[in-house]
Amino acid sequence: MLSEEQRALATTARQFVQQQLPISAARTLWDVEHPHHGSGLSRAAWSKMAELGLVGACLPMAHGGSGLGYVELGLIAEACGRSLAATPLISTVALGASVLLASGQASLCERLLPKIIAGDRIVALAHDEGSRFAPHRVATRAVADAGGYRIDGAKSFVLDGHLADQLVVVARTSGAETERDGLTLFMLERDAAGLEVQRLHAVDHRNVSALRLTDVHVADGAVLGQPGRGADLLDPALMRATAVLCAEMLGGVCEVFDRTLQYLKERKQFGAPIGSFQALQHRAARLFCEIQLSKTIVAEAMEAIDGGRDDAELLVSTAKTRLSDVYMLVANEAIQMHGGIGVTDECDIGLFLKRARVAAMTFGTAAYHRDRFAALRGF
Repeated sequence: MLSEEQRALATTARQFVQQQLPISAARTLWDVEHPHHGSGLSRAAWSKMAELGLVGACLPMAHGGSGLGYVELGLIAEACGRSLAATPLISTVALGASVLLASGQASLCERLLPKIIAGDRIVALAHDEGSRFAPHRVATRAVADAGGYRIDGAKSFVLDGHLADQLVVVARTSGAETERDGLTLFMLERDAAGLEVQRLHAVDHRNVSALRLTDVHVADGAVLGQPGRGADLLDPALMRATAVLCAEMLGGVCEVFDRTLQYLKERKQFGAPIGSFQALQHRAARLFCEIQLSKTIVAEAMEAIDGGRDDAELLVSTAKTRLSDVYMLVANEAIQMHGGIGVTDECDIGLFLKRARVAAMTFGTAAYHRDRFAALRGF
């Protein structure tokens, strides 16, 4: 049950997204002839989000944030999911700022967090190296050299990588390619010599990039946390980011369902609204039940993270499994119930289906998290 303050925050986020980041605005950014097409982000809208306190909602008050929790960040992400708003909320707050805070680097936190909260800095985490989510499979190498490190390797599917002012790069300083131990996190400037960033074009038009690192030199001060123990920072950050993604997916699910219900009431065949047909009522009722279960598990996962509970990781994997399945189910059913118009570009429903497919792959598929759930339970 949300508190009065949380409901007010959810309302503020919903109203802001409806006014500043509607789907029509997203379509404009996707237009190859639009001047902002190259970035895929409205910096003005991001700055306004920061002014409203939405960017720093879960970040410490000592740095200018609101000091709230992931329940509140999830409410903001859910609002963004309803309009397919491509903001750096996950990359910069749930990943970048999260790792930065956990690293214990006081000077970096003092320098970067106020700028992140103000909307003046975007930070991206570069960890994936293949087509499948495997956070500890890292071939990128960092070798000690002249009071620092030299990094060589490549990264794929970096959320908001081409927008970032700083990049947190995961590299291996020891161990074999698939080992958890031996990972080290480095904070790189976007203009570091030897760093190449290429924007990719995902099917859902989201902002993702590929990185190439060739003999990139960083000082010892660029290390976040302890060398070789980067997974201790990476794993919790990925868990929290996955939970925020689940909240965003829930927003998309709810929006698709609401739009479909409205269409069932308006579209007529044989002189009657198609929503009066029993077969479609049964299909809609099933979706309603699946969505209610999804709301419950996402809320529980967020509360577990805020409470520091031991079952937080288990609940996040449960949430990601369910939302990956349910988003695809609801989006596919929405296409079916809309009929032919559902697959046309003029109808927004098809855009949600594209987002569902990409989101289901991000931070691990349903199959990955089922396996993760089983492993956490000792199977």
